[in-house]
Amino acid sequence: MTATSFSLMISGCFLTLLIWGCTTVVCLVDEKLAAQPTTTIGYHSTKMMTANATQGNSTMQFACGNISHHCTDFCHICDFYFGAPTMDCLFTLLDHTCLNNFNEAMASLNSTDWCTWGNVSGLYSNLSLCTEEISDCLVIPWPNPLVEQTFVNIHSKFFKDCPSEELSDPPPVIIFALVITPICLIPIMVSLVVLKTKNGDGSS
Repeated sequence: MTATSFSLMISGCFLTLLIWGCTTVVCLVDEKLAAQPTTTIGYHSTKMMTANATQGNSTMQFACGNISHHCTDFCHICDFYFGAPTMDCLFTLLDHTCLNNFNEAMASLNSTDWCTWGNVSGLYSNLSLCTEEISDCLVIPWPNPLVEQTFVNIHSKFFKDCPSEELSDPPPVIIFALVITPICLIPIMVSLVVLKTKNGDGSS
């Protein structure tokens, strides 16, 4: 098998996994995607991909998680194409499942809506759950540097222009209270010092 045909086979397999995975609860990113039916071609292609991954090697040489019914498929793909649940396999699965779904969902929104948390919180949560599921299936600790870098990348791509609430000025009432408090304390402290001094002179 040439390198080109191998690359085409991997791309085709993960494309069918994406089509199949988008019908699951974890990989759904919004109700519009949930309403899309699974095509017969995608279904049979996924079955063929799983059959190819398990053909001649029904027993994997590594532990596989069982938190979802997709774990076996994820592990077989890593076993067949990478020989083990490596970080390279995790990167490929995240890229072709979780990130593709997230990118498509974000593209369906107006860019002006990206900075409104109510519009993206569900998508963000589904992305996080998807990365956690695949990591747990491959028995790779979560979070991990690859997942962290994934979120850094999406923040720099989609949210870099969003205003930061942490850097904004506090409300005027709070600013007034912070300014007026020390001003009011100054004459009180001066009066206490004067009284203390007078009392000290009278007792001597």
